[in-house]
Amino acid sequence: MNVLVIIPARGGSKGIPRKNVRLLNGQPLISYAIRNALNSKYVTDVFVSTDDEEIENVAMKYGSGIVKRNPELGNDQVTLDPVIYDATNRIEAEQNKHYDIVITMQPTSPLLKWETLDAAIEYFLENDSDTVISVVNKPHLSWKNDNGKIVPNYEKRLNRQELPANYLETGAFVITKRAFVKETGRFGKVIHVYEVAEEESIDIDSYSDWALCESTLKRKKIVLRCDGHKMLGMGHIYHCLTLAYHLTGHDIVFVLNKKYQDGIKKVKEAFFQYELIEDDNDFYRLLDRMRANIVVNDCLDTSEEYIRNLQKYADKVVTIEDMGTGSAVADVCINALYEKNDNPNIYCGEKYVCLRDEFLIAQPKVIEKTVKNVLVLFGGTDPSNLTKKLYHIAKRWDENLTFTFITGIGYDPLSLGITADESHHIEVLNNVKNVSKYMEAADIAFTSQGRTVYELAAIGVPSIVLAQNERELLHTFASAENGFMNLGLGKDVTEEEIERTLHLLIADFERRKEMNKKMLKKNIKLGITREINLILE
Repeated sequence: MNVLVIIPARGGSKGIPRKNVRLLNGQPLISYAIRNALNSKYVTDVFVSTDDEEIENVAMKYGSGIVKRNPELGNDQVTLDPVIYDATNRIEAEQNKHYDIVITMQPTSPLLKWETLDAAIEYFLENDSDTVISVVNKPHLSWKNDNGKIVPNYEKRLNRQELPANYLETGAFVITKRAFVKETGRFGKVIHVYEVAEEESIDIDSYSDWALCESTLKRKKIVLRCDGHKMLGMGHIYHCLTLAYHLTGHDIVFVLNKKYQDGIKKVKEAFFQYELIEDDNDFYRLLDRMRANIVVNDCLDTSEEYIRNLQKYADKVVTIEDMGTGSAVADVCINALYEKNDNPNIYCGEKYVCLRDEFLIAQPKVIEKTVKNVLVLFGGTDPSNLTKKLYHIAKRWDENLTFTFITGIGYDPLSLGITADESHHIEVLNNVKNVSKYMEAADIAFTSQGRTVYELAAIGVPSIVLAQNERELLHTFASAENGFMNLGLGKDVTEEEIERTLHLLIADFERRKEMNKKMLKKNIKLGITREINLILE
């Protein structure tokens, strides 16, 4: 079976000058159609029909044959039918070959995949078709002008998914039996349509089409590897969710360990695609199947062996908050919570902090003389149960002060006896969606020494810090220099010491103002942009 692909490409494009040879994402537009045809396991020969020397030279560089178009077939009024008919006859004569199938492929469909082309050819053969046309199904409620009167094109208004199919030709390909290739048409009697994905259906006819295709071609498959659970906390999950929201236009997949349900639940709530694994070997097998462009590993300390294995399956490996040996061999390591490292691939410090959207638009805090609201939040899981210490203090507080406790998805306040108490002005909230709202209302905050300190600093809330563990003590941002009162490792700090510190800060208006000033002086809101650039560049 001989299959001929003809790619018609005139040189006189008026809408987008030199359209067929202009670089789209670094490659000539026409090269996408040529490569698709050459990659097909069914196609025998590929030819570009053109009247333009520049198109001819580019097409030959990408492996296509050339058939010179008759000048009479080069004007705007000529349809494709006589062009394809003339080209087929010329090619058969030059090649001394008869073709069974002739496929017309437009150079203006760069998002078509060769796998889709082959699937369409298989469909053509299996259904004994005379002609198969590429289409996209776009059912819509539409209207028409009937003798000056606007009337609907439908009988009943339905939701889009309930409407009957409405097939629009994409121009990506027309597959037809050779016998039906004539000067006046290329369609046989038995015509079928082959539905392509909406993304593959774009036919470049305008600059907006061009921009959309370029954006799609630049899209990367990015794997975000993270977990969240009681002992680890939820910071890694929140960080990767923030990245995912800012990587708009890319193909994002979360990969999580199936035994850590807290993190899985949060990703489910965000409606991102995710995959579950049991161990590192399972992860390697998944990556081998996924063909990711970038892996972002947000799972703390890695080994060199682990990072080297990831690099076998992805073009780029980025690791986050990594103090392991793998950080030195990763393509990029972003350690926003730690001090500078001399390794050129490691980017450290507050300028790479990744704030969630709500903190980027939050209003800076104006310090009042009277403290009315104290906010307590120790992360998604609070493994050291520091919330309980503050709850004891709130229960015995004898002044008119409201305590708002915000606990995370991995912390069950009710089971620990932490409940709202109106008589003591205690409010308890779990798994809050908009934390910044409560930070903006707080006069003083208690928090652990993780990423929340940056969120509080972005708003300027005077804060008292208690570290959850030894590792958090290495996060140096939560210092007096940056506007924090840091009491050290939370489990070693007594309730009495915490209470004295709170009394001290409530009484010292000037100190709270100074803390606020130091926090707001740190411009950390650009960190997300810097981190995204490091991931994508």
